[in-house]
Amino acid sequence: MIKVITYGTYDMLHYGHTRLLQRAKLLGDYLIVGVTSDDYDKTRGKINNQQSLMERIEAVKNTGFADEIIVEEYEGQKIDDIKRLGVDIFTVGSDWEGHFDYLNEYCKVIYLPRTDGISSSLVRAEKRKLGIGITGFTAFVKKFIDEAKFVNGVNITGVYAPGMNDMLKDKDLFFAGSYDELLEKSDAVCVVSKPEKHYSDIMTALHAGKHVICESPVAMSAEECTELFRTAKERGLILMDAIKTAYSTAYSRLVLLAKSGKIGHIVSVDSVCTSLTDIEADPSERWNTICEWGPLGMLPVMQILGTDYSRKVFFTKFTDRNSNTDAFTKIDFVYPSAVASVKVAKAAKSEGTLIVTGTEGYIYVPAPWWKTDYFEVRYENQEKNSRFFYQLEGEGIRYEIVTFAKSVELLKWDGGISESESEAIAGVIGDFNERKDMIEFS
Repeated sequence: MIKVITYGTYDMLHYGHTRLLQRAKLLGDYLIVGVTSDDYDKTRGKINNQQSLMERIEAVKNTGFADEIIVEEYEGQKIDDIKRLGVDIFTVGSDWEGHFDYLNEYCKVIYLPRTDGISSSLVRAEKRKLGIGITGFTAFVKKFIDEAKFVNGVNITGVYAPGMNDMLKDKDLFFAGSYDELLEKSDAVCVVSKPEKHYSDIMTALHAGKHVICESPVAMSAEECTELFRTAKERGLILMDAIKTAYSTAYSRLVLLAKSGKIGHIVSVDSVCTSLTDIEADPSERWNTICEWGPLGMLPVMQILGTDYSRKVFFTKFTDRNSNTDAFTKIDFVYPSAVASVKVAKAAKSEGTLIVTGTEGYIYVPAPWWKTDYFEVRYENQEKNSRFFYQLEGEGIRYEIVTFAKSVELLKWDGGISESESEAIAGVIGDFNERKDMIEFS
């Protein structure tokens, strides 16, 4: 019996996939199809699959050509599979010609001509065409523009960023003369204006029928945040909180692992986010510490321990109390059976780590934890320690854009940050602005 093996993502399986599988089947008596896992696809730069692994496996199964289906999960697995399964022929599309010649040492390699004019990327791009405009004045604007290029079906329609036109002149963009003009040319808008303007900018976009992705905090109070989400629902629109870390694989995995009981009962979350740099912006456009770093610092607290804390206290050092500019803020949260500490600063420096403490062990994420592709689970018995590595592209921004585009396509929230978490973060910001539960020091 001649065994044949082939591999692919098979996202939104189309005629080209079917023809390739059919021809692969004709090469032998038994066809094994390897379907790549989501995590492995991300390491290869495929970040916007429309279908889950199980959906893709089911689609391959329904073609009737696969005698056996396996999951490809790591680099180098092809050699292991060929040896383990006794494969005689490895085959793949001709667009990979020469790439897998090294497998000739283990079996025969055949490159099959692909069906011209069709690919999953083209299908995704055709299915999901989303024009996003950007308003605001932060370094994030440039990063968002650059990362959007990696997402099929998404294009930047223009920018309304007074004062940033010279900084963006190499981007070949449409520069809107007003926010309304930007909205007219866009299906959705990315709001990165100063936090005090978020409520009005988002509400204007929603009333114009546009979906919104907003750099956190979504609003300056829980009440405003709730109203915005309610308006979005009433109008059948998506409003998404844009803390990029929430959409990265490593961070998502550590949250799930922490909540699974891997380190026992969680008793503490300690998050630190500091920097001594600021973008070259007009002072009126600069964000204070609690708005720039606070939402990120609070993210793991709200997602691991929940939003129902018993009480909190701010310890704050202001550089300008009148303008609400804090140099350093520490927030202590008390939960019924746990505590949390968040340190944020723009005029002080500390190690930017994240530590989740449990009764059986702890999770350690090295600095800067918000850009991590790696974390450790540590125990008293060091032989039990585990290290976890996940690919991180574009600081998580491109994954954030993928999630937003998919949420718009499905017209429902597709993961990341929940409404209750966004509202809790906005609520903490609101209490800070009103000087509630605050201890100031000089």
